[in-house]
Amino acid sequence: MFSAAAEFWGTSRAYFAATAQSQSEDGQQRDAMKTHTVEKIGGTSMSDYRAVRDNIVFKNGRVNSEGLYQRVFVVSAYGGMTDMLLEHKKSGRPGVFALFAGADDEREWSDAMGAVRKRMEEINASLFKDDVTLAKANAFIGERVDDAARCLADLERVCQHGHFALEGHLDVVSEMLASLGEAHSAWNTVQLLKHEGVNARFVDLTGWRDGEHKTLDERIEQAFADVDFARELPIATGYAHTADGLMKTFARGYSEMTFSRIAVLTGASEAIIHKEYHLSSADPRLVGEEQAVPIGRTNYDVADQLANLGMEAIHPRAAKGLRQNAIPLRVMNTFEPEHRGTLVTGDYVSDTPRVEIIAGRKNIYAVECFDQDMMGSMTSYDQAINDAIARFKGAVVTKDINANTITHYLGSTLKTVKRIKSAINERFPDCDIQVRKVAVVSAIGTDMKVSGMLSRAVGALASSGISILAVHQSMRQVDMQFIIDESDYESAVKSLHAALVEVHEHGDAICAA
Repeated sequence: MFSAAAEFWGTSRAYFAATAQSQSEDGQQRDAMKTHTVEKIGGTSMSDYRAVRDNIVFKNGRVNSEGLYQRVFVVSAYGGMTDMLLEHKKSGRPGVFALFAGADDEREWSDAMGAVRKRMEEINASLFKDDVTLAKANAFIGERVDDAARCLADLERVCQHGHFALEGHLDVVSEMLASLGEAHSAWNTVQLLKHEGVNARFVDLTGWRDGEHKTLDERIEQAFADVDFARELPIATGYAHTADGLMKTFARGYSEMTFSRIAVLTGASEAIIHKEYHLSSADPRLVGEEQAVPIGRTNYDVADQLANLGMEAIHPRAAKGLRQNAIPLRVMNTFEPEHRGTLVTGDYVSDTPRVEIIAGRKNIYAVECFDQDMMGSMTSYDQAINDAIARFKGAVVTKDINANTITHYLGSTLKTVKRIKSAINERFPDCDIQVRKVAVVSAIGTDMKVSGMLSRAVGALASSGISILAVHQSMRQVDMQFIIDESDYESAVKSLHAALVEVHEHGDAICAA
């Protein structure tokens, strides 16, 4: 994946050396406030340096100051690295943080930290072929890993005394560990691009060994205060240390929040996210490469619906800043650089009301709470159940209510769901709580106000022999959600896509991007 990452681009470097003087002269005439873009590179893309270099940084032969600069890159950790540092995002397999938080044996988290360091050095070895730069790369991240390991060991010893509780420090621990991944990838990228002749600049937002506690905006403003967008290519860490803790509020969406605030505070003309796939009408692996098409155009409302299903184009809070400041968001496929991707704006509505995306999520737990006494006391029941879910940080995808039943559909682990169930039972001992594993499939569009749309969707599922357990559609009519048995998930996506999406011509939307 990281092969040929350190290959030297002799032509580009020679170009820069030959034109350095002319660039300097041109730079004096360039408007200092020229518009720029802020671009985030996802973890899977970061793991392929050749693709990042060729398809993003040097896209369309950008080997001159006009095309190369006036951009800011915000990078994620290399693919899989944050999973090793915290815990696996999908499987829940424990990383260093989860082992430290729950283990009685120091060796467990310590061994995991050793595995992190080994993996980071393997990545470095694949990127840097000369011994000097490789040694510098290993020294940079090695120092931080060692610092973090010492902090964990010291904290563990302190918390063996009764006056100190480990739980009160875990948020800080997760932040510290997460920062290692982005610092690693950002520092490496700067060195590699400098080797290519690019005037790259490492913008470290992690606050490592920084005694000052700042807000996110303050940290970004200070870091970018003297950046010359016309002559420098800033490579910023996706993690930023803040007084309140970025992960505490945004969990694994922290890098998107950093990306969004940089775009807002620096006045970007466009925010761009580079992913390993297009924002498509459905998962190509389910409906087929020929049937799934890039969306081309959509709005932030649709992006929020996708985020609710765990298929984030961007975290909703990050999207809010872009939306309020009228900054368009473009989602691009790193591995198809000639495609203009999907443009997300606040005011876009499709010319023809229709379904644009079929998305969904498996591994959903339906927590059904039935109590005969609920009738007439719905508000108190609803509040208490919501409090229990919030207490254990449950992720609510959707919910439904009738006279004596409240059902929440949670995108959480079974361990979390069991804790929530126990808390609800403590509050309402007579409440009958049933837990069932289901899937959610949603039809989404910027404008779905078409008579008969719901009946067409239901008919498509029925014709495929799929039983619908619950249906949700709000008056806003930007999505329809169907709760189904998990075993019917793939068939439901295919059926809805064929009946609601493939019947439309999508060329105009794509061209409009």
